Amino acid sequence: MSNSTTLKPNSYSSYRWVILAILFLATLINYYDRVVYSITVGYLKEALQIGDLEYGYGVTAFQFAYMIGFLIAGRLIDLLGTRSGLSLSIFLWSLAGGLTAVIKGPISLSVSRGVLGFTQASHFPAANKCVAEWFPSRQRAFAFSLVNSGPSIAIMTCGLIVTWIVSTSGLNLSWKWAYCLFSAVGILLSILWFLLYRSNTQMIQGTENAGAVSGETVRWLDLVKVRKIWGIMICKFCGDPVWWFYLSWLPAYLLDKRGFDLKGIAYALPVIYGASVVFSILVGWITGWLIKRGMHPLQARKRMMLICAACMPISALAGFTGNGVMIILLVALACTAHTGWSANNFSLVSDCVRKEWVGSTTGLAGFAGAVGGVLITGVVSTWLITTFGYAPIFILMGSLHPIAVFCLYLCVKPEPLK
Repeated sequence: MSNSTTLKPNSYSSYRWVILAILFLATLINYYDRVVYSITVGYLKEALQIGDLEYGYGVTAFQFAYMIGFLIAGRLIDLLGTRSGLSLSIFLWSLAGGLTAVIKGPISLSVSRGVLGFTQASHFPAANKCVAEWFPSRQRAFAFSLVNSGPSIAIMTCGLIVTWIVSTSGLNLSWKWAYCLFSAVGILLSILWFLLYRSNTQMIQGTENAGAVSGETVRWLDLVKVRKIWGIMICKFCGDPVWWFYLSWLPAYLLDKRGFDLKGIAYALPVIYGASVVFSILVGWITGWLIKRGMHPLQARKRMMLICAACMPISALAGFTGNGVMIILLVALACTAHTGWSANNFSLVSDCVRKEWVGSTTGLAGFAGAVGGVLITGVVSTWLITTFGYAPIFILMGSLHPIAVFCLYLCVKPEPLK
């Protein structure tokens, strides 16, 4: 496919959905490379003769590198363009993920997880930029919700894949092959993306929202002067820690405080994250429906985010009930509301800045979310749980989205449609 190739109007829709499917697969592999670390923790401890402390160093290395990577990744995606930038990103993080299969000790373990976090930080800025290039405003939340279903599906299926590789395949393969498999698939995807992807200005003529990849970047100082960007960053800072809290602490809460066993958790997680996938896509579709009926895109996204935020205080009751079914339903409400929130939060970026700057802005917002994750999920959550128990942290997790949506309405005002 040459750069001079153009798409006929009736081929435009088909091509962009193919691109979206590859983006979804890349997101899936991105999270497989993360989740496999916790799935194989027992094998890692035995093979490397390490304990919880050394394992935790690997988690911390990933989180901090991921946070710093966002600052560089967004600008790099804007500079290189979606095609080269994402292809390079997938290739590098796939190599980094595969490194875990050959590590020899706790230091190399932390280094490999840190490199993985740093290289993975560019994925969502690139994905958001791609959606902005190929989808009109009314379809972006729906399109991104499909891409953003990858994490939930990865969480539900990674354990099954690792189990199959290690024990049920009949091949007696080592756990290390799980890392090798995800690494190999990622490298193949990076090649496929580079061969197939073109920006829509290279592919079509006169089509709606045809955004060029100009290699132009924007200074962070210019971005932070924009009131709307602060609204988006606050939403990420407050929203992302909630997702990471349930991802990190829910199994321990169910095991230690509510009497669940591993089988019970295995049944609970598909319910929670399966509901997240369905609800996120539904919220994205409703947002597009509101925009199609004439509502301003910013107003439609804010309204849906307000509805999602209103669900969070209800979900905090999961920290106060002893009924197992109610706990799962309330946590599912929290996670589904957050995924619907997240799809619109990402889409706000392309509504507020030029498409050439979407990568840098998403990177800045992602940095804010990562800082919130480290501070709130890592530091504050650990302190509250060890000092006061789980009740205060559930209250906090139920309050963050309402605080964020209040700031969103203050900072992000829709401008008249031209």
